[in-house]
Amino acid sequence: MIEYTLMVMFFLMMAQMVILTLPRALECCGRIQAVLDHTPEIRDLVEKNPAEDSHKGKTVLAFKDVSFRFADAEENTLNHLNFECKRGETTAIIGGTGSGKSTVASLILRFHDVTSGEICLNGTDIRKMKQSFLRDHLAYVQQKAWLFSGTIQSNLCYSRKDASEEELMHAAEVAQAGEFIRSLPDGLQSFVAQGGTNFSGGQKQRLSIARALVKKPELYIFDDSFSALDFKTDAALRKALAKETEDAAVLIIAQRVSTIRHANCIVVLNEGEMAGIGTHEELLETCPVYREIYESQTKEAQES
Repeated sequence: MIEYTLMVMFFLMMAQMVILTLPRALECCGRIQAVLDHTPEIRDLVEKNPAEDSHKGKTVLAFKDVSFRFADAEENTLNHLNFECKRGETTAIIGGTGSGKSTVASLILRFHDVTSGEICLNGTDIRKMKQSFLRDHLAYVQQKAWLFSGTIQSNLCYSRKDASEEELMHAAEVAQAGEFIRSLPDGLQSFVAQGGTNFSGGQKQRLSIARALVKKPELYIFDDSFSALDFKTDAALRKALAKETEDAAVLIIAQRVSTIRHANCIVVLNEGEMAGIGTHEELLETCPVYREIYESQTKEAQES
């Protein structure tokens, strides 16, 4: 009798738990259905991509009078941007917090569409090509490095599945990650936790850069990707990158002047507008915003 009573009590408790969790389960189902029914804001507007070799020239990417405003904003985030990223050259964007630097990268990747003007890849408006086609020609390294669970090799192969171990190690050497990979007992087969939590910030950053290099795209976008690196590693990486990216364009978004002072062209943003464009030396003479950034960082370096 006691055993039957316990069985009845057990199933009554299970029924109570089901009743308590049912409203939460129904709410979760509703949220999942909302995601499945959602229509993306950014959609492919064409069914056919431009010819692979059409209009390929010196200019890989061009901003032509680009302005952008978020849907819920009253004012533009970016206003009348005009600059080019040329093959074999490094273009840099610098500015204070909130100046719109990372928004530029989002527009290139077409996470948002421009409000006015156009962004062209090899002479074609990026809205006139499929998103997959656009992103096949780009490699993006974000400020917060992210690694996937698996191995170092599987992470580096994420951008190009058929890459050989020699190509992976070459990319790692350029990204200044070769030495620490070889120091690991399993090398390229070393375990990577979700998010790369078993590596330091600098190691994650270098592996993210190596992953981009494996892809060998036409345009590399480094969105403040050198912030976790010390100055020595930063300098060595930029020197190695110059040789590796001779046939591609490089766009560096940064806060440190030391990272971008050797760029062929520097775009200075201030409150969403171009405050200046030119080389490091030209901007020091003609752009007060750039000069202020440079002097403040130089002063901090001297004090430290």
